[in-house]
Order: sequence, then C-alpha cells, then structure tokens
Amino acid sequence: MKAVGYRETGPIDRADALIDFEADKPTPNGHDLLVKVKAVSVNPVDAKIRQKRAPEGPAPDVLGWDAVGIVEAVGEAVETFKPGDTVWYAGAINRPGTNAEFHLVDERIVGTAPKSIAASAAAAMPLTTLTAYEMLFDRLRVQDAVPAGTNTLLVIGGAGGVGSIAIQLARALTDLTVVATASRPETQDWVRELGAQYVINHAEPFGSQLKALGIESADFIYSTNHSELYASQATEVMTPQGRFGLIDDPETFDIAPFKPKSISIHWEFMYTRSLFATGDMRRQSDILNHVASMIDEGKIRSTATETLGTICAANLIKAHAILESGKAKGKLVLEGF
Repeated sequence: MKAVGYRETGPIDRADALIDFEADKPTPNGHDLLVKVKAVSVNPVDAKIRQKRAPEGPAPDVLGWDAVGIVEAVGEAVETFKPGDTVWYAGAINRPGTNAEFHLVDERIVGTAPKSIAASAAAAMPLTTLTAYEMLFDRLRVQDAVPAGTNTLLVIGGAGGVGSIAIQLARALTDLTVVATASRPETQDWVRELGAQYVINHAEPFGSQLKALGIESADFIYSTNHSELYASQATEVMTPQGRFGLIDDPETFDIAPFKPKSISIHWEFMYTRSLFATGDMRRQSDILNHVASMIDEGKIRSTATETLGTICAANLIKAHAILESGKAKGKLVLEGF
C-alpha cells in the first residue's frame, strides 16, 4: 500500500521531511478495523511528533490522526462495525497513523461518519472534536455551573482547529455565553461565523476588553495555545472557583496564582483513553456518533477551510508548513491517493 512517513526528525523545509513509500497492508485482529482511508486532516500533533520523536525501526514512521474511510475487514472481537461501513476517527498516538491507504484502528474509538458532508469535510473533525468535547464536558464540566458565576466561557485561540469546534459545541449544547479570542480580521470573522457572541484580541489585555463588553468574569477558560502567556491574565478575569483547561505543552506553567480563587486546572489529552485502554474507552465512539448526528441535523458545520490535494508527501509538507506558521484558520484536509 502507499504511505507517507518520515525517517528523521527535523524541520519541515527539508525535501525529505516527509517521504512517499510502500508498506505492507496490515491485518486486523481483536477489536481492530482495517479501514481503506478516503481523507485525512493535519493537526499540530503531527508536526510536534515529526520534530521530536525519531522512528524506532528502519521503516519510516507514519503520521496522521484523523481519517474518514471504509471498513474493509474486521478483527475477531469487533462488535460494532462491518465491512462496507463508512467511519471516522482520530486514532491512537502509539500506533501507526492515517497517512496510508489502509489503517488499523480500535473500534472502540471509532464512530459512524456523518452522511451529509463530503469525506474531506468530515476528516477535518475527529481529533479536534474529541479534544473540544472531552475538555468541555468531561474535564471542565461546563454543564455544572460555577456558584454566583456569569455563565461565560472564554476560548483562547478560537480560530484554530480545536477552538473552531469548541465554540460550536458550546453554543449547540449549552446556554453559555461564548467569548473567543482572535487577532486578525479574517479570524475574528471566522469565530463569529461559528457562533461566538463576542470576540476579543488575545494580543491585548483580556480584563479591559471583557469589561467593555459588560462581562465581569469568565467561569470557564479553554486555552488552546500559548497557555503560559495567558495564565496570569486568566487568574485576573476568572470567577472564583472557576475552571481553567489547557491542551498545549507549555515548557513552564505557574499554577500558584490560581490558588486564591480556588480555580481548578484541567489537562485534556485526546489520546489518554486509547493510550491506557481506559474503562470508558468507548466514550470516544459515543462522542463521534453524537457529533455526526449533530452535523447531519445541521447543528454543527465542518471546520475544514482548505483542501490541499491528494495524500502524498509533497502536499503533507505544505500542510505541516502552514500549521507551523501559526496562521492556520480551521483545518487543512487531503483526500485520496
């Protein structure tokens, strides 16, 4: 089968940063589905791993943790899917990725793909959807009000892949007032289109901007990037006993300022359930099925903003470079081999 991978860690501006190669078609066992991949998207984790995690063996490592495809075969323990089903998922970080014609994935983290949108549009969604949904409802528990709070959620980095779906989920599934940060006119317009009632600029102080909107404090903050830069501001604008969540990897993060207000800190790592085979691993399948139905009902839109062509090294290098520029809006997708 065709696949795209890397042999050495390093910057994306090398011609061999990602390479096309041939690999053996895998065989499903246990709970595995063998999926014929139709479309994928690219996430910041792809670039982080390519930069830092060297392949352990002689073969290239395959990246990619979003896919839409058709089930071709199933393992002996599979209960949920059958050959011919169209599925979507984000995969597991400790297994080969989706940048290949065929891919193995555990059925317990797979959902039935939405029927109303193209494969490329759906491929933009699984990883960011799971990251957003798990943070909002499993970690921050936004459904549980903060005492004497303002019923407000602040999404830092609202125009990125995770922010783009977090805004939509919060609007569709809660009565929270959603404030998103964005610094450029085009990204500010984007987050408004997705449902943010208010937009503030993360390059300027949060407190004065929120007060100008008549918002005294934020009960919940979802920080998607540069969390170390915003921690001190977060403590100033948050409601006492509020909840702060982050998904990025700051080298340092000082939690001491959060203590006076008893603000709890929550990490979200989308791969936790698959990495540790947690007892609630099927929660990810349930989430994906729920969001697929919301897409088909017109309540959620795809966050795909650009299709870069077929799944090959040259196009994936373009996608990685765009992500690493820090100027991506929504999600980048690729379709077909």
